[in-house]
Amino acid sequence: MIVLTGGAGFIGSCFLDKLNIMNRSDILVVDHLGEGNKWKNLVGKKFLNYKHKSEFRSKLNSGFYGKEIEAIIHFGACSSTTELNADYLLDNNFSYSVELAEFALANEIRFIYASSAATYGSGEQGYSDNEFEKLNPLNIYGYSKHLFDLWVINKGYDKIFTGLKFFNVFGPNEYHKGDMASMVYKSFCQVKETGKVRLFKSNNPDYKDGEQKRDFVYVMDCVNIIWDILNKPDFAGIYNLGTGTARTWNDLANAVFSAMKLKPNFEYIEMPASIKNQYQNFTQADMGKLKATGLKVEFRSLEESVKDYIENHLLK
Repeated sequence: MIVLTGGAGFIGSCFLDKLNIMNRSDILVVDHLGEGNKWKNLVGKKFLNYKHKSEFRSKLNSGFYGKEIEAIIHFGACSSTTELNADYLLDNNFSYSVELAEFALANEIRFIYASSAATYGSGEQGYSDNEFEKLNPLNIYGYSKHLFDLWVINKGYDKIFTGLKFFNVFGPNEYHKGDMASMVYKSFCQVKETGKVRLFKSNNPDYKDGEQKRDFVYVMDCVNIIWDILNKPDFAGIYNLGTGTARTWNDLANAVFSAMKLKPNFEYIEMPASIKNQYQNFTQADMGKLKATGLKVEFRSLEESVKDYIENHLLK
C-alpha cells in the first residue's frame, strides 16, 4: 500500500492519477478537504481508502499502521506563502513531516516528500540543491519547509529519503488553491473575465515590468519524474524540481494568450505591500544534481505546457 498525503491537493491528485495510469490503486489518500471544491480532484480516481489528516496522524502515532505500507509520498503541507500562523505552519509542515519520517524509518518504508523553492528566499545564495545551511527563506512557509530539509540532513536521512524542491508548478487540479493558484490559471481566468492579464509592476530597477523571472514547471512533467523516483528503491537525496530555465511573467502571459488564440493585452499593477518584501524577482532551479543521477529528466517548453493545460484541461 502507498500512503499519499495531500492526495486530493494539486500535485498529490495529479500523482494519484499517474499511479492509476500505471495500474496502482492500492493507495490510502490522506488529506483535509474542508468546505471547498478540493474533493472534486478525487472524482474518477481509484484508491483503497480516504482518511482525514488528523485521524491518520492519530492512528499513525498510536501504532495502528505498520509494515503493510510500502511507501509514503508526503505532499500534505500547507502551501500558502502568505499564511501568517507560524504555529500552524510549523506543526503542519515540520512536526507532521517529522512524525511521518520517523515512522517510515522505524518501519523501513520508502519516504518521498515535497520541499519548496521558497526555501531559497531571494536567491542571494543561488539555487543549488547542494547548499542548505546558509539559505534565508523570506516567509514562514519557506522557513517551515527549510526547517524540515535541515532536520533530514542533520540526521543523515538524506541518504535514505527523497525530498523534492518544487519550483513554480502549474497544471490541472489547482483551481481550489485560490490566491495560491498558478499565474497560468489566474491569467486564463482573467482573460475570460476581462480580456486582459494583470501583472505586477517591478519593485526592482534591475527588472522591467513583467520581466521578473521564475522557473515555471508543468505538473505533468513533475509526476513522471516522481513516478520514476518511486520505482528506484535506492534513490535518495534532496533535489530541485524545476525546468532549469527561468522565463518572464510576460512570456507566461503571452503563452496564455497564444493558447487561447487571442491578441495579448496586459495591464501592470502595483505590487501589494504585503508581499513587496518577500517577492522573488528571479528563480531558476539548478538541475545538475538530479540529472547526474541518470534519471530521465525532461520538460516541455513553457509554451507547450501552457498550450496543453489550457486546451486539454481549462477549456474543457
